[in-house]
Amino acid sequence: MALANRFALPRLVSGPIVDEPVTVVVPARDEAPRIASIVSDLRAQRGLRRLRVVIFDDDSSDGTADLAAATAGTDERFTVVRSTEPPPPGWTGKAAACAAAVARAGSAVDTGSVVFVDADVRLAPDALAAAVALLRRQDAALVSPFPYQQTGSVLERLVQPLLFWSWFALLPVALSHRTRRPSMAVACGQFLVFDAHSYTAVGGHATVAASPTEDLDLARALRHAGLRTTAAAAGRMASCRMYDGPRPLVGGYTRWLWSAFGSPTGAAAVVGLSALSYLVPPIAAVLGDGRTRRWGMAGAAAAMLSRILARTTERGGRRGRARPSQLTGDVLEAAAHPASILAFGALTASSFRARRSGRALWKARVLP
Repeated sequence: MALANRFALPRLVSGPIVDEPVTVVVPARDEAPRIASIVSDLRAQRGLRRLRVVIFDDDSSDGTADLAAATAGTDERFTVVRSTEPPPPGWTGKAAACAAAVARAGSAVDTGSVVFVDADVRLAPDALAAAVALLRRQDAALVSPFPYQQTGSVLERLVQPLLFWSWFALLPVALSHRTRRPSMAVACGQFLVFDAHSYTAVGGHATVAASPTEDLDLARALRHAGLRTTAAAAGRMASCRMYDGPRPLVGGYTRWLWSAFGSPTGAAAVVGLSALSYLVPPIAAVLGDGRTRRWGMAGAAAAMLSRILARTTERGGRRGRARPSQLTGDVLEAAAHPASILAFGALTASSFRARRSGRALWKARVLP
């Protein structure tokens, strides 16, 4: 499946000129270390004739809005909004910030495309034009270009590559992009590109106000409406250091993993099948003998290959163009795949415990 998807997954391609209006929303809460970088990247975008950017500061306590305004300078395409209001009851902070930013943009989002980008994403100068052009080529309501996941700590290297691999190695992309089945939708909230009319038609972020996985649920809402959504590899044009260390990573996954599989039973089934598929083969390869060992080695090798194919595709397309040090890192991450599965299981269990005890927090807010 990973090998087939390596050729089926669309990529962002630089070069197109986009004439339609493009409205970009950056929801930001306590993003002082990162906000200047994303504002600078957005100012450097090319190939867009009509660009508007709304930076929405969601009651930050670290001067995010001031830094954003200073970086935007006198660029009339940028609007920095500072809100001190808490999310409405039943809304997550991110959904409320995105909806408020769209409302602030007004009639600008009635036509063209609307893009949501997280503050920790880095964009190449052609990224937005390439993403909007792909949206139109695919005749889609949503394109979700997956940024390359940058990692630092050991736990990040174990867990973050699973974000891309988890669907790339299991979901037939060619079929997923032809069907409108909500269960086969894929999306990454770090970088979402919507047809503006379609986004408004399904109710925008109000439709997913309480969802901790608003990106995926928006994609499903579009598919429920009979509209097309697609994923793409954006590694050459977009990257993201999602969590800066182990503690933020644990907090981040704890807030939403409980919702990823529909129910505790569904989560137990996924974790159990993952353990069966990716822990038993290496154990058999080490402890088995004869035929059992050979099958174990084959299973472990298949898992490693799928991880390497996913990571190199995520980074830069079909050819990957990875440096030798990057390929060495890819192989080491792939060899540690059983440890990744164990970490995934532990994070899922932690997420359910936090949800049951009311301790599911994000950005110092209790999730609805």
